[in-house]
Amino acid sequence: MTLGAYIQVPFCQSKCTYCNFHTGVVARERYQPYAEAVCREIAASVSGGAPVVDTVYVGGGTPSLLDPAALAHILDALRAAYRVEAEEITLEADPETVTPAKAAAWRAAGFDRVSLGAQSFHDTELRAAGRMHRREDIFAAVDLLRTAGFRNTSLDLIAGLPHQTPKSWEESVSQLLRIYPEHVSIYLMEIDEGSRLGREALEGGQRYSAGALPSDDAMADFYESACRRLAEAGYEHYEISNWALPGRRSRHNLKYWRRDPYLGLGAGAHSFDGSVRWANVHDAARYVRILEQGSSPREQFDPLTPLQALQEELFLGLRQIEGIDFGRIERQYAELGDRLAQLHERIERLRAQGLLQTEGTCLRLAPNKLTVSNEALVELLG
Repeated sequence: MTLGAYIQVPFCQSKCTYCNFHTGVVARERYQPYAEAVCREIAASVSGGAPVVDTVYVGGGTPSLLDPAALAHILDALRAAYRVEAEEITLEADPETVTPAKAAAWRAAGFDRVSLGAQSFHDTELRAAGRMHRREDIFAAVDLLRTAGFRNTSLDLIAGLPHQTPKSWEESVSQLLRIYPEHVSIYLMEIDEGSRLGREALEGGQRYSAGALPSDDAMADFYESACRRLAEAGYEHYEISNWALPGRRSRHNLKYWRRDPYLGLGAGAHSFDGSVRWANVHDAARYVRILEQGSSPREQFDPLTPLQALQEELFLGLRQIEGIDFGRIERQYAELGDRLAQLHERIERLRAQGLLQTEGTCLRLAPNKLTVSNEALVELLG
């Protein structure tokens, strides 16, 4: 069995207004103890033989805030505990944190892919979102990474930031295509109570530029325009929010959508072994204390029932543009006969509405309905 290893670094320079993650702004003095705690967790996580780790993803938060030596130490700890035969080792970074020395050190440590949180190429939108970088920082960061030898970079954009207009969105996509990264992620703005901006918008307030949010229809138009332009530029749309040049799909993230096993390390990290999901404690300071005491930070063990596993197969698998093999699902979950019969009825209803497509045993979301994918999935899962 091969594993993906995800390492969570929950620290940021500032809290973005739209962020609903368990991250925080802390004193730099807390970075090194946290990195040491992660190394302790890695050493304690192996039971029995050493499994093969074929993808590594260091995310956050802003992992690029850590000293490069601390990141290298974490990768060394992983290599000491596991058979690391990684096809892909990714580091998330904010553009303004990239320096020549850091880029060179990341490459020397073994990172071969960097995911940059660009979000927008317009300073007004970046300021409103609470981002620390500006447009020119993105270009500078990409140049530094390429000079250091990185040949696999990913850039993120968010459709639906405050003050975003059709013109500014098309310009952001144009600048992204000017850079021509190997991988692109485009996320629709989420409005929920988990973020400051989301709470303000739901309450009808004006703080955090909540009154300048684009409409849902505008966001859908932004997304669909990006789909067309990325396809014309040679990108493969392989997951609702992700595009890649041929051969550059995120191998680590594919594990999530395919329900392959992965191990989460660090505060708030989640793991999955194929039948059980579990998570680490979220509070970073508590996480460090637990590891210093020689205890396990794991909590929230959730063994999946066959029905829960089936629902995950559909909810996660259908995010992939190529869809899923529903014939395999029927065979694997044959014990859920009544539930499968209900699914057949719902699939036919959604297919008639143009939301789902079938081709043989392949089931997929209709390509022109991806902006309403959540509604289709909710109706499918009942």
